[in-house]
Amino acid sequence: MDRNSDEQLVRIYLQGEINALSILVERYLSYIYNFIVKQIGDRKEAEDLVQEVFLRAWKNLKKFDLDKNFKIWIFSIARNACIDYLRRKKIPVFSALEKDDSQTSFEETIIDESESVAEKINQQELAGEMNKYLKQISEANRTVLVLHYNQQLTFQEIADLLGEPLDTVKSRHRRGLLYLKRLIVQAENSGAPKNQL
Repeated sequence: MDRNSDEQLVRIYLQGEINALSILVERYLSYIYNFIVKQIGDRKEAEDLVQEVFLRAWKNLKKFDLDKNFKIWIFSIARNACIDYLRRKKIPVFSALEKDDSQTSFEETIIDESESVAEKINQQELAGEMNKYLKQISEANRTVLVLHYNQQLTFQEIADLLGEPLDTVKSRHRRGLLYLKRLIVQAENSGAPKNQL
């Protein structure tokens, strides 16, 4: 049963095989946990939210459209749980320093020859430092970065998950990387040791 697709496992579960749900939970548990930690920045609270996400998924599994992508569906539940959590805690989900979606600066049009921020995100030893910077990026841009680099979703999958146009997702990705790079450069220029970044 482990080799079945997500959607096949949902179908098998709905036909009465309870173990199929356990396989789905095991398949996505660490992904959902890591996604939530990146979104809210609190590991203890993330544990509770993960339980909430899988409880919501279980309650709504009968409504799941088997022609849809389960991965996108479960991540959309996780995203909504994070938004609900941040609203309950009255934690701002955006940075006032970032420009809104309608503005584009000159620096966004320049091709960057230096080490890409994307490469830095993928370096495991930088995870803690990156999380600090990610918290300073707007929720919308952070979500795209986390889903793309940590959860390996394609831009099209992210667009489907968020219910937004593909170009908007790509724009948020670019804007998030640029803002992240600006934060890293500021930290480097303020005297932070290079090996921490």
